Amino acid sequence: MLSPGEPSNSGQTYRIMPPNEENETAMAGIRETIRSVFRGGLPEAGIPERVRNEFRQREAESERLIGWVQLALVLFFSSLYAIAPRAEGTAGFNFVPIGLGIYFLFTLVRLVLSYRIILPNWYLVVSIGVDMALLVGLIFSFHIQYNQHPTFYLKAPTLMYMFIFISLRALRFDPRFVLTTGFVAVCGWIGLVLYAVFSDMGSMRITRNYVEYLTSNSILIGAELDKTVVIITVTAILTAALYRGRKMMMISIREQTAASDLRRFFAPEVAASITGAEARLQAGEGVVREAAILYVDVRGFTRTANHMPPEKVMAVLAAYQDTAVEVIERAGGRVDKFLGDGILATFGAIHSSKTYAADALRAAMAVIVAIQDRKDLFQAAGWPGDFRIGTAVAAGPVTVGVVGSHDRLEFTVIGDAVNRAAKLEDANKQEASQALTDAVTWDLAVAQGYDGLPAQDRLARPISGLAAPLDLKVLA
Repeated sequence: MLSPGEPSNSGQTYRIMPPNEENETAMAGIRETIRSVFRGGLPEAGIPERVRNEFRQREAESERLIGWVQLALVLFFSSLYAIAPRAEGTAGFNFVPIGLGIYFLFTLVRLVLSYRIILPNWYLVVSIGVDMALLVGLIFSFHIQYNQHPTFYLKAPTLMYMFIFISLRALRFDPRFVLTTGFVAVCGWIGLVLYAVFSDMGSMRITRNYVEYLTSNSILIGAELDKTVVIITVTAILTAALYRGRKMMMISIREQTAASDLRRFFAPEVAASITGAEARLQAGEGVVREAAILYVDVRGFTRTANHMPPEKVMAVLAAYQDTAVEVIERAGGRVDKFLGDGILATFGAIHSSKTYAADALRAAMAVIVAIQDRKDLFQAAGWPGDFRIGTAVAAGPVTVGVVGSHDRLEFTVIGDAVNRAAKLEDANKQEASQALTDAVTWDLAVAQGYDGLPAQDRLARPISGLAAPLDLKVLA
């Protein structure tokens, strides 16, 4: 086998792994898998605490489900036992009603506790012991109840209920408890077989005749071995399936948590398009849409922030962004990115809109009003003097899509309207205004139903960073 160190045809250096080393690597992998099973699946190292907490919550819900299923089972079998006529030949002591009664009480207590606390592992192991003690006790009681040699109970179909208890533990998605249940079941059954073999009650012998095994107090070792092997095999298969399923569940919860976090960094529609993409997103993918861009910026933020403690700067910034984002989203916009104290928002870019320009102008004016109404909030956070902002809106075709490199992507909007909105906002300073747009965007917004205050015309104004002068509309 090639491993890094020896040259290959592709030019990469590999070395040949000796057979002993290869075997040791394989054995190390097997040992790690076995340790993972006894740990309950994937190790928690490197997994965020919030993901682990989410996983523990899912396990707690599974334990409650197991408790309800166990309660339903004991009630079902108790009902059947109560209404069924007493079987012929049952002259001895009947353990069934006592066993079912004790198990009902234990199951009820366990179910109540599962809603009050997270059941510790030792309690779950005890619960497994109680499950199997009930079943083994019921099977063992048959030879007493029917006054027969212990070999009589080896033929009881009640053994099949062991598989219900084993599979029931699979609801938790923890292979340890399935493995534990299977181990306890095997030990219980082997104990029953050994008791029957070494019991001196009446005549009993080991046979190889299947008919004699079924019709007499004889033991067919092969038959009991088959039952034991089946219990072990079912346990092993369920354990392996749960180990793989637990890994997939852990990955799924981690990805679900990541997707939930993603929605806090992107607009809901953007997050949904990323997490729900049929194929892996690549840089350069995008669509062209007619949209409006709103740019918001704080006046003198950098100069003032230089004389403020960092924690107060962040508090003011958070209060301002919360206010602005609330207004923007209420008007139908989506924040594309935060640029320090600047906010770039889009209308009609993420999803098509027939009133994108009108909505953007309404948002531009509403943000100014909202910031003015909450000026006491910014002063309380530590901002000296009045907290003032400038806004600008520009409309036109933009490209909405993914940019960046192979390993670092960004979902954004690109186009002349984006650049124009930023330049118009900066022009607020030279125009001594708070809100600006260009004449083309204004006319489009009016055509889309904008009915705000009349704007002041300023014709052929030179804008820094733009090649040609623009006819401006001063909104405020």
